[in-house]
Amino acid sequence: MQSKITRIEEKLREQDFRLTPQRQAVMEILLSNTGEHLNAEEIFQAAREKFPDLGLATVYRTLELLVELGVVHKLQFNEDCSRYEYNPDGDKHSHHHLICLKCGEITEFDEDLLDELERKIAQQNNFAVTDHSLRFYGYCAKCRHSK
Repeated sequence: MQSKITRIEEKLREQDFRLTPQRQAVMEILLSNTGEHLNAEEIFQAAREKFPDLGLATVYRTLELLVELGVVHKLQFNEDCSRYEYNPDGDKHSHHHLICLKCGEITEFDEDLLDELERKIAQQNNFAVTDHSLRFYGYCAKCRHSK
């Protein structure tokens, strides 16, 4: 985890920011919950265990800065709040999501079947595609069997 924090610190320094203890606490929560899709309030509650004086506004500002730097992905899953996840190596899109409409479970999958479609759309429309996102909504196995 420390090597990831060091890379994040370097990324911050490149943009004339520093890794404050509060920023580090937010990143440690994200790094220790890899594969999870936490909202700002969940990150805030977890980070407050280490920094009781940490404010929710600081968490939001930190997350927005980290999103801007490409260190964190900001995801919107058809709900009122955004969710965040660590973005290793600044990947533009590394995976897609399956979202259960009943329990809200979010499952990632890595197979990217859209590369060819992305190239075709770009070519046909003279459009420079920079990213894409794919979400499937439905019911997870647990919810399907509990009906």
